[in-house]
Amino acid sequence: MEFTATPIPGAFVIEPQRIEDERGFFARLWCERELAEHGLDTTVHQTNIGVSYARGTLRGLHYQRAPHAETKLIRCPRGAVFDVIVDLRPDSRARGRWFGVELTQENHRALYVPAGCAQGYMTLSDDAEIYYHTSAFYSPQAAAGVRWDDPAFDIDWPHEPVVISEADRSWPDFAATAVPGIMV
Repeated sequence: MEFTATPIPGAFVIEPQRIEDERGFFARLWCERELAEHGLDTTVHQTNIGVSYARGTLRGLHYQRAPHAETKLIRCPRGAVFDVIVDLRPDSRARGRWFGVELTQENHRALYVPAGCAQGYMTLSDDAEIYYHTSAFYSPQAAAGVRWDDPAFDIDWPHEPVVISEADRSWPDFAATAVPGIMV
């Protein structure tokens, strides 16, 4: 696996190293040893899938508040998504910055998202599916989010969303939720 650091400390784009022959290819997408060698959390408590039927569906920006904050390792095995993370960690030099990457069934990339970052995605194709591991169990009382179009982040989404839930439209601006010194 090839790990490429992003501008968000502790976040990586992970490219599988393909072993190819006439049958196709084989690649590792999860290796506890390699993740640990990069200082990454290898805990997996839950694996989730999300399917969006229409191109232009936006989901996010979601996170779980401490003590249920979670790391995620996200892939797109069907279709294509533009996945975005925003650093919300109070002690991070990148606090308030975002990073986005295309995850597609063709590029087989994964995105490692450290705890304390919000995450969301916009589908770039119909019938897009994401598949992701989380280091913490889903905790409804810790579920939170920030607006996908918060001017504080100025995220360069590929286009305006076509489908977005009322819940995701209703998340507050980051400034309204940020409390200095407290992990969101």
